[in-house]
Amino acid sequence: MSIDKIGRYEVERELAQGGMGIIFLARDPYIQRQVVVKVLMHRHTTDEVYREFFQQEAEVIAALEHPCIVPIYDFGWHGPQPYIVMRYMAGGSLEDKLARAEVKQTEIAHALKRIAEALDAAHARNIIHRDVKPSNFLYDSTGEIFLSDFGIAKSKPFTDDEGEWLVGTPAYMCPEQIKGGVVDGRADIYSLGIVLYRLLTGQLPFSANTATALINAQVEMPIPDLRHIKKNIPAVWQEVVGKAMAKDPDDRYSTAGDFARDVDEVVSGRWYLRKL
Repeated sequence: MSIDKIGRYEVERELAQGGMGIIFLARDPYIQRQVVVKVLMHRHTTDEVYREFFQQEAEVIAALEHPCIVPIYDFGWHGPQPYIVMRYMAGGSLEDKLARAEVKQTEIAHALKRIAEALDAAHARNIIHRDVKPSNFLYDSTGEIFLSDFGIAKSKPFTDDEGEWLVGTPAYMCPEQIKGGVVDGRADIYSLGIVLYRLLTGQLPFSANTATALINAQVEMPIPDLRHIKKNIPAVWQEVVGKAMAKDPDDRYSTAGDFARDVDEVVSGRWYLRKL
C-alpha cells in the first residue's frame, strides 16, 4: 500500500500490517514530530464490525488517558478509511526484546507493574483488553513500557458470543473466552500470566500445530511446570503463574495489580520474608 500523506500527516514508511490495519511511521508537519498512523485496511471499510472495532480503539484510549497506555493524538478519515494517530514508540515491543535476549527479572517486575496499572484502570472503566500479549507492550525512546492496541476491547462483564469470531490471540486466550462464557477483567489477568510464563522460561505454556488444538489445550491441559523448562527457577514462580492462569476465574488474582505485587515481591525477595 503506497500512501504519501494521510490527513496532514506525511508518511515516511510502512511499519507493519495486521489483520485489521496498516501501521505507518509519519511526521506531523505542524509540530515536526514523528507519529504512528494506523489505517483500517481498504478491504474492511465496508465491514461494520471492523469499522466498529477501529473507532472503538480511538474512543477507549481517549477515554482512559492513562500514563501507562500509548496515547492517541488524532482520529480522522483518509477517503473511506478511518485512521488513528498515536505516539511513536521508538523502542519497539516486548516481543522484539524477547527475540533478542532474556529479560531480567527486575525488568519483568517493572513491566508487569505498569501493564497491570493500565489494565486495572481499564477494568475500573468496565473495559477488557482481550489481547494482552508481548507485541502489544511497547517501549518509548527512554525505554519505558506502555500498553497498546485496544482494538478488540469490550465492556465487562459480557458473554463472548460473537458467532464465528473468536476474538483474541489463541496462545494467550483464557478458557472462558474460548468457551464463550462470561468474561471479565480476569481474562486479561490470565493472559498476563501467560506473558509472565514466557518471560521466565522463553516458551509459551501451550503450543500446538493448529489453532483448534491450541485453544483446546488452554481449556483442558494443566499448566506445565516451569522447572521442566528451566530447572533453576524457584518453585514460587509456579505458584504465582498458577494463580494468574487458573482455569477457573474465581481462583485467579482479583486484580492485575495484586498479581504484579506478588511478582515484585518474589523478585525483590520480600515474598520469602512474608512467608516466614
